[in-house]
Amino acid sequence: MTKRQLIGLHVLGWGLWAGYIGLGLYLDHAKRSFAILTYTLLLVKCVQFYLGYLWVFPRYLRRGRLPQLLLGVAGMMGAFIVLRYLLEEILLPATVGISNYSPDTTLSRYALDNLYWGTSYIVLSAAVWGLENAFRREREHQQLQQEKTRAELAFLKTQINPHFLYNTLNYLYAEAYLVSEPLADAVLRLSDLMRYMLTESPDGTASLQHEVTYLHNYLALHRLRFEDRFFVELDVQGAVDEQRIAALLLIPFVENALKHGVTGRPECPVRISLRLPTSRQLQFEVHNHINQHQKDHTTGIGLANIRRRLELLYPGRHRLQVHSDGTTHRTLLELELG
Repeated sequence: MTKRQLIGLHVLGWGLWAGYIGLGLYLDHAKRSFAILTYTLLLVKCVQFYLGYLWVFPRYLRRGRLPQLLLGVAGMMGAFIVLRYLLEEILLPATVGISNYSPDTTLSRYALDNLYWGTSYIVLSAAVWGLENAFRREREHQQLQQEKTRAELAFLKTQINPHFLYNTLNYLYAEAYLVSEPLADAVLRLSDLMRYMLTESPDGTASLQHEVTYLHNYLALHRLRFEDRFFVELDVQGAVDEQRIAALLLIPFVENALKHGVTGRPECPVRISLRLPTSRQLQFEVHNHINQHQKDHTTGIGLANIRRRLELLYPGRHRLQVHSDGTTHRTLLELELG
């Protein structure tokens, strides 16, 4: 279901509910003042519903943050009481001369009445969001399985026996070592790259340490190629050996920086930073100067694929910021691990 269809469904649902209430008021020959109060209460409920649907439950229920969730629900109830009081006890008396509560209403009576009316739409908001989220996750899971199946089929069509490849690279390493140690080192790093790319765990994740080693090997091969004309800095901070991450998730950002950035000037190196502020948080930042002599500066398709993969693998647990001012390009990825 598209976003436009979902909005249309919500509008239809509220419209039908408002029409049903109106029909009941008409059949009961309700007074004008009662009808105004009824629809005012419906408006307050609608605001409370979307406060939970759009903000509280997506932010806290999805991520299992119980203390923040309880505070959010309390905030929803508080917003319901305050908004209802402003409309029914201040705005309506000043405009149409009616109010909902009599002057002798006790505070306990007022609180219990609002608790009764406010709770129902908190539950409804959580239920609707929960159902939509469950359907969305199921649909994303099916899409991920389909994409994984297509990728596996594509790989099988072009598959080379990994053992043959590794044995060949090991042979080339042994022969190259007799001729040139830098060449042998390049073959060894290439072997490590291929092994990491072709070896997949059942859940598609890898040790963060292996991902970092892959980045080091990838940069080392480029450094061998360009010798003293390759200026890229990789800074890693944190216990990367204790975490896991989706395999080959970080390399596209580095590839993009090397493809479109300036790598041959020491005064403006490509800077790559990986930090673990906490055991469950990862920050990966790539900063480069844009190569103005390159004709193709587009990264739209690659970036769209990265965003799609993040949505499938880390729904609600990532933030990707991309900023370019025509001179420099900065990418910041934040992930919740575990």
